[in-house]
Amino acid sequence: MRKLMKAIVGMFITVLLFSTMGTPSVQATIAGPSTHAQSAALIDVTSGRILYSKDGDKELRIASLTKIMTAIVAIEAGKLDQKVKVTPSAFAKEGSSLYLKLGEEMTLENMLYGLMLRSGNDAASAIAEHIGGSEEGFVLLMNKKAEQIGLTRSHFMNPHGLDAEGHYSTANDLARLTAYALHNPVFKRIVATENKSAPNPNESWEYSWHNKNKMLRLYEGADGVKTGYTKKAFRCLVSSATRDGQQLAAVTLNDGDDWNDHARMLSFGFEYFPLVEIARQEQPVQNMELVTGRGFKYPLAKGEEDALTKKLVLRDQRTQTNIAESGQSDDSSFGLAGRIDMQLKGEPIGSIPVYYKGSYIPPEPKMEDSTLGSIGDATTWISAWKAVLSRLLSP
Repeated sequence: MRKLMKAIVGMFITVLLFSTMGTPSVQATIAGPSTHAQSAALIDVTSGRILYSKDGDKELRIASLTKIMTAIVAIEAGKLDQKVKVTPSAFAKEGSSLYLKLGEEMTLENMLYGLMLRSGNDAASAIAEHIGGSEEGFVLLMNKKAEQIGLTRSHFMNPHGLDAEGHYSTANDLARLTAYALHNPVFKRIVATENKSAPNPNESWEYSWHNKNKMLRLYEGADGVKTGYTKKAFRCLVSSATRDGQQLAAVTLNDGDDWNDHARMLSFGFEYFPLVEIARQEQPVQNMELVTGRGFKYPLAKGEEDALTKKLVLRDQRTQTNIAESGQSDDSSFGLAGRIDMQLKGEPIGSIPVYYKGSYIPPEPKMEDSTLGSIGDATTWISAWKAVLSRLLSP
């Protein structure tokens, strides 16, 4: 099976330059938004392209923005309907709290709401012990996830973000983490919630949590994400918003005017880097009996389309023959012919599969399934390609 996988990975050969839309042009510098932040970043969630960065690689304390990582690790590793118990080490945790009782049990889903809406440090510790067996075990999972996503300037020491030596991240890394997390429908739903009620087993009244993120009420289209503050990190904020089908996420660290700064950053992104349709689904490939397997959109500033290039990469027919001779099924009804690689100013920005006309084309992947590995790779065609490989590899 491994040999077969290697054969499939190597079955592409470059045959021609599909389209050169123009030589890269020197674009006039776009003045970024004014912020009061020590560090800031703005990212397009779908593509993972960072649109603006101010000292974005500076390693800083991040306070409760840590809980973005806590939440996505818990969502991916846990079961939402399982009960999480408040242990002695989670009970009465310092800082912001849900005021959970010792021994109290709550579903992981409700505890995640308390974590993200009210920034409960007690919830963070309880979740960590439930998922990781201990806070230390969960922190290992956090750092492993950071490595998987490609966060090269982040390190976590706890699940809540209370100040600790060796606990840090950057605006750029947090932007990439947020983009990754927002591809998960559960995370996306939780952080967009303004108010949430949850059962309270110890009282006659329910828990009622109002989201601390004022951006949900201050900015049109806002749909996340997390506030943060400690005496050493100062005010930290990650916000997101969606307009005209485009979602952006903004990050500021140590910013005394973060609500206004985030409004400016998000508006800057929507105005100067709109999503541009580069390819349509089932669009004919010039001078060939091929069509694209999905559409492709990318945030581009004015004039950047001239710096786009597309390269058609076709499957090696000889490798296909070898696979057929090995006894593996090569279902030709799928009709996968290859892919088109996209580059902007010589840098790869993504790929889309191409199929023979009239063949079966797998459905376009959902947004939450569309990005694997490093968020910046923007390989948003990969889920459809995985579906094809699954059929090709089946006996």
